[in-house]
Amino acid sequence: MEHFFTIIGGMGTSATETYLHQLNERTPATNDQEYLNYILVNHATVPDRTDYILDHSKPSPLPPLLTDFKQQAALKPDFFTLPCNTAHYFYDELTKATDIPILHMPREAVKWIGQNLPNAKKVGLISTEGTRADHIYDDEIKNAGYELVLPDDKIQQQTNELIYANVKEKNSVDRALYHEILRQMFEEKDCDTVVLGCTELSLAQDREPYTKHPVTDSQSILVDKTIELAKKYAQE
Repeated sequence: MEHFFTIIGGMGTSATETYLHQLNERTPATNDQEYLNYILVNHATVPDRTDYILDHSKPSPLPPLLTDFKQQAALKPDFFTLPCNTAHYFYDELTKATDIPILHMPREAVKWIGQNLPNAKKVGLISTEGTRADHIYDDEIKNAGYELVLPDDKIQQQTNELIYANVKEKNSVDRALYHEILRQMFEEKDCDTVVLGCTELSLAQDREPYTKHPVTDSQSILVDKTIELAKKYAQE
């Protein structure tokens, strides 16, 4: 297969499924041959990223992820995508394992803000506690010149409930809870935009869209960037 990319997914599987659905839905195709070539690695048994980031005595996701990237690199994809925000904690180590480009989801999300919300100054972030602890988004947002707004304990607990008790455990989205989280970030924390820094939150946005204020959906942005890059390589 020529000109394909590899998706290292399964963290979690329902969120990866949303990424794939959006990817295929947005690809301009009128027949089978016009869709994109890709390989999906749905590695569902990768240890929990947040558990490890918060407690390094827990099993590390890095060894299985390194194995995935090395195995897939031997097939020579044009590039990799990693539709799990928290897994970007290991981004630098993963890039050392291969010279094939790996799209950086948090970086692409922050770029999108600059391109599409030029008046934004205060950027909120909702995510797993692991993503908050690894500061991947913090650095990208601050380096781009924005004021970072993090949720208080109440909003973080609500976010944890939505991610783990709803999406991961039940594959369901509590619309009222999701919209209340965002309402608080926009109306009480005075954010100009809020980054969905977890793919389970992107799944929630896909199923129960919040449209009152501009949301920065990192996974949706990754989908568009994936299509853009795949087309570029296909033309070479």
